[in-house]
Amino acid sequence: MTTHLGRVFLALFAVALVATLSSTARSAEADSASNTAHPGGKLPGNPAIQLVEVAGGFVDPIHVASPKDGTGRLFVCERPGIIKIIDKNGKVLDEPFFSNLANTSFQFLENGLYCIEFDPKFKENGLFYVSYADMWFNGATFIVQYKVSTTDPNKADMNSARPILRIDYPYCNHHGGKMAFGPDGYLYIGVGDGGWEGDVLSTGQDISTWMGKMLRIDVHNTGNQRYTVPDSNPFAHASDPQLMVLFGKSELEFSKIKQRSKPEIWAYGLRNPWTFSFDRKTGDLYIADVGQNTWEEVDFQPASSKGGENYGWSFMDGTHPFPIEKEQAGEKTPVVGVLPVAEYSHADSGICIAGIGIYRGKDYPSLDGVYFFGDWGTGRVWGLERDPAGKWQMQELLHTSLNITSGNEDEDGNLYVTNAASQYGTWNPFDSTRGSVWKIVAADKTKSGDKTAPLAKK
Repeated sequence: MTTHLGRVFLALFAVALVATLSSTARSAEADSASNTAHPGGKLPGNPAIQLVEVAGGFVDPIHVASPKDGTGRLFVCERPGIIKIIDKNGKVLDEPFFSNLANTSFQFLENGLYCIEFDPKFKENGLFYVSYADMWFNGATFIVQYKVSTTDPNKADMNSARPILRIDYPYCNHHGGKMAFGPDGYLYIGVGDGGWEGDVLSTGQDISTWMGKMLRIDVHNTGNQRYTVPDSNPFAHASDPQLMVLFGKSELEFSKIKQRSKPEIWAYGLRNPWTFSFDRKTGDLYIADVGQNTWEEVDFQPASSKGGENYGWSFMDGTHPFPIEKEQAGEKTPVVGVLPVAEYSHADSGICIAGIGIYRGKDYPSLDGVYFFGDWGTGRVWGLERDPAGKWQMQELLHTSLNITSGNEDEDGNLYVTNAASQYGTWNPFDSTRGSVWKIVAADKTKSGDKTAPLAKK
């Protein structure tokens, strides 16, 4: 039996150990925060870019995608529920590829047709997936599988609709909506925290809900199921039924039991992951997470990740505590989760982040490996990349007057950007100025006659 003095010694030792570990943790947190890039950095090679218009005349274009089937086509999502095609010559086809205007809720700026994502084997199976806010289900996000028409490759077979997933929300904002197939062949889905402001439902840290998360599902080889959960998902078995056992399990075993968790969750602690991109060369994942009132952030998940990352919301907004008044008052707060690799302030840089993608094309070697992202409010475009020392650098490359909404890559690794003019309070986007699709081009490779993005007025 442990003596009284022995217990005192152990208690003092534990206090000293906790203090040491806390000090070490604070040091590690400071080191991590110091590696978060901010505007003003310099990218290796100091690249310069322009945005060159590919096609215009779109009603609130908020996503562009390539089927990567050798046709050179680009598919443009118009927020009211229509998808149009730009052919390889830059011509917009007269007839839309897809139209779901009657069922799409788009009267609020953060609702509408969010995304189209083509199956990795689209050339063989003709399958694609659409994410949109459904009017009949109060703006719930529907993920729906469709097939291309068997008689016309420029037409969707609207009768082939097969609902995969429905995500209900209490409010009309922060729905996320972007989808992408990862290098592993699974479908990743960005889901916002459900809206209003400030994570009023505390969904960011709640693993019993899909809201405020990155989901990962398998839509292939599912039999009669609409999707299955990859066995390697971090919470795939955390809620499996278990017999009551109070003793005999290790702390590690108990820590993995989360009886209310959603198995589809891949990562959590996100506010509104409106856009995200995989690096086709490395498999790394970049998440552009829209912030609250003061900070915007880029989160990073290396290809080696096993999932389960907590990106901090709503304890954190960027590298800062939420609410920001805690920091302003000098209050000491814990650092929660994985800190972002880049952030920028609403005070001087922008108000709403929009990811574009990682350049992996062959035409502009100076841009290779750079992750590009922009801001909807200010029209700025930044590049993000590690320098030779491994430190993240964030450099402003262009300051346009566009309301940048999204971006994506084509089959050859070129990057494209969409812009839409509608603002909050505009319920009818058909009354707004038309938007365009732009291509990111190295500044010294623009051609005579190219229409470049208008610059912001100084």
